Amino acid sequence: MNQATHTYKEKIEQLILPVIKAENMELVDIECLKMKSRWLVRIYVDKEGGVTLDDCSNISHQIGDILDVHEVPPGSYTLEVSSPGLDRPLVRDGDFSKVLGRMVRVRLREKIEGSKNFRGRLAGFTEEEGRKTLILDVDGRTFRVPREMVVKANLVYES
Repeated sequence: MNQATHTYKEKIEQLILPVIKAENMELVDIECLKMKSRWLVRIYVDKEGGVTLDDCSNISHQIGDILDVHEVPPGSYTLEVSSPGLDRPLVRDGDFSKVLGRMVRVRLREKIEGSKNFRGRLAGFTEEEGRKTLILDVDGRTFRVPREMVVKANLVYES
């Protein structure tokens, strides 16, 4: 992620978080992508019992007005607001704590035992030696993954 994208993502979060909280929703993630002629801003929200299409529409109108007033991102943009879906992204430390015992997919910055990609049960999320650590059970093998090595993590839908 380049610096401009990171800066816009942070600014958008600061601007929209009060609205999302006022609607009793949780901000799951923000994607801010520069396309050829415009920006694409994706906002993922959730709430107890799940979000509806009406929830997304309502939040989209409020967020759109805020982004327009503050001109973030600059120029034209497309705004998408949706639920995180069944493969919910795990972005914040609290997300990992909420899904303990569930199946997750994790992509790492560097290899651990020859692999950057893991799919397994999140057996723990702890702090060890001052570092936050994911404890993954992958087919009976335990992997301790430093949180800062995680590039992307998602919940895995289990029927």
